[in-house]
Amino acid sequence: MIKSISIVYPIFNEEKRLAKTIRDIERFDKSNTSMKKEYILVNDGSVDSTLSFIKNKLGQNKKIKLLSYSKNRGKGYALKQGVRQAKYQWVLTTDADCSVSNFQINSWEKKNYLDNKNFIYFASRNLLNSSVKKKISRQLIGKIFQFFIKIFFKINLSDTQCGFKLYKTIYAKKIFKKILTDGYMHDVEICLIANKLNLKIIELPVKWVHINESKINFLKDFSKIAYSLFKIKKNDYA
Repeated sequence: MIKSISIVYPIFNEEKRLAKTIRDIERFDKSNTSMKKEYILVNDGSVDSTLSFIKNKLGQNKKIKLLSYSKNRGKGYALKQGVRQAKYQWVLTTDADCSVSNFQINSWEKKNYLDNKNFIYFASRNLLNSSVKKKISRQLIGKIFQFFIKIFFKINLSDTQCGFKLYKTIYAKKIFKKILTDGYMHDVEICLIANKLNLKIIELPVKWVHINESKINFLKDFSKIAYSLFKIKKNDYA
């Protein structure tokens, strides 16, 4: 059973979507009142009104904490900063678009999916009992991407890229301390580092809803993605 949890959000130019995320935080915060919670919002160099929006919310909920810096570094870097500050027993890393609600944690607990072994839990959109609402084109691109990840990195998971991931804090800190990738491909690094540390990744079903204004386009950003994966492949844990 999770008695305390730190939830980390990497945030870049999310002024259009943060209101929904804050509502989810407020609702989740009122549930499971016996569970200690903190919400670490990492502003990754946003240039819109994201920072002022977050600051306006800080006084309304003392559990919401802000980390902010001026230069955009990438999702992996932002998560690394947030995990470093986490103080509770468990760490959940999740996306600011709230495509997966924090209440997914409650669902996993009710179904007894979680325990205290050396496991890391990845939400997977590709499991049969997951509920996923997204475009067919994105599903196809995602499956192609996972195919190549399996071939080149021997990662036998159905979905490395879903942002909803749960760790015991002690393991999260060990993993993120070693991560070198600042951008989106840090998820691949997580898998490789976890394997080197003999930490098993368990995939769990998820309720996931596509939210517009995505920050990544696999076709448009192909060269960046390929370069990041090439750099990861060169590291000694690959």
